[in-house]
Amino acid sequence: MPRTTRTPVPAPPTRTAAQAAHAALGYQLRAPREPGDKWVTMSNALTRAGHGLTLPEKRMIMCAVAQLDSCKRIPYGEVLRTKITASDYAELFDLDPNSAYEQLKNGAKVLYSRSVTFFEAAHKRGGKDLVKVQMRWIGSARYQEGEAWVELAWWPDLLPHLVGLRQQFTSYQLKQASALRSVYSWRLLELLMRFEGTGWAEYTIEDFCASMEASEKTAADFGKIRTKIIEPAIKELTQKDGWLIEYKTIKRGRKVIALRFTFARNPQQSLGL
Repeated sequence: MPRTTRTPVPAPPTRTAAQAAHAALGYQLRAPREPGDKWVTMSNALTRAGHGLTLPEKRMIMCAVAQLDSCKRIPYGEVLRTKITASDYAELFDLDPNSAYEQLKNGAKVLYSRSVTFFEAAHKRGGKDLVKVQMRWIGSARYQEGEAWVELAWWPDLLPHLVGLRQQFTSYQLKQASALRSVYSWRLLELLMRFEGTGWAEYTIEDFCASMEASEKTAADFGKIRTKIIEPAIKELTQKDGWLIEYKTIKRGRKVIALRFTFARNPQQSLGL
């Protein structure tokens, strides 16, 4: 669990050596949007939040998010539903029909109980403490067994983080995550894509562990954070999504207080993105 105070982090440099090298290669971080591409778009606050999802559940939710019109405003209280078919789900995540069928069926049973966890500054107390805010992803789920589809009704309080977005949002192609087999890898992708236009991202250890939903035992030991979360996630994103990712620790004395990532597309891997 995140601690109740945040440690100030030194300001990052305007341009790192890795960024300069990436720029010299002449390739862009931002991928062009092609007709028919599915994009996940959500507020930066939701990007940083704890999502509370297993990998199959994460796939279902983000598959549904990718069908939303992130620019369209929805009046508060209006029910917004999204349908996912087993055939589309199987094709997107390269699954056999039976696996897709079972994941949708199981997800429909448990997604109602899954919550998003935000940690907001308590301004009335000087911004030093955090307020834990939890809300559901969905208000209901319907599963049609004969036709193999799931329909999710979004939780009203969550919709401002998914639709009507004009600024402070994160967007990425869903197929960037379709081959990933770890929620940690997927979450790191989202945390990096929040800063897609700069090529670097920096998070305090408290924020990073909250986003990754690291256990209290793991969060207390940076060696475990490194070996269980950071390094496997970087390895998978490098191998399956064609990234060049480097990270360094920021310390106060011997204690690691923050992580700084530099990232860019590997120009030697053409993924059609």
